[in-house]
Amino acid sequence: MRPWVVGVDEAGRGPLAGPVAVGLVAAPAQMDIRLEFPGVADSKKLSPDKREEIYELVELRAALGHIKFCARFSSHHYIDKFGMTRAVERAIASGLRRLEAPHKEVEVKLDGLLKAPPHYSQETIIGGDDKVAIISLASIIAKVRRDRLMRRMAGEYPNYGFEQHKGYPTKLHYAAIREFGLCQIHRKRYCKSFEIAV
Repeated sequence: MRPWVVGVDEAGRGPLAGPVAVGLVAAPAQMDIRLEFPGVADSKKLSPDKREEIYELVELRAALGHIKFCARFSSHHYIDKFGMTRAVERAIASGLRRLEAPHKEVEVKLDGLLKAPPHYSQETIIGGDDKVAIISLASIIAKVRRDRLMRRMAGEYPNYGFEQHKGYPTKLHYAAIREFGLCQIHRKRYCKSFEIAV
């Protein structure tokens, strides 16, 4: 067994605006993630307050040197130019470099169809964000960091309601685009695919 496990998940695959975020967390292989982070689960099943609570615990554990974590983003520009798959893979590779995770010492566990660079020992698990605690933790990191970013974007682009829907396709978001057109952080290829009249 390798001494470290890295969990990986993304948030923001489906929105019309903003970046995609990838959360990564590295922990000793013997660590009981569910014991260390009570209530950890797929971020989609947790309330915003619970996600923030667990995120603060991640920060505390990291400050004590028990784990390492990061979130990496691929921008709307990159998504428009290269597509979502490359955008996510780029963020994963960036995150593994940021964690300084030597490929000979870590086992990478990823949600869904995600892939790490090929020189890493890795396992992709369908529904991993629900089944595997360290992937659940990564999903929380990705979701919290992306939501915080989109709330900041709401201050720069106040007409779109990003603080509410975080860029996802909602009636409110569609209505804002119809009234104000696309802003600088919209994914143009995504907006075209939804046939939004702008």
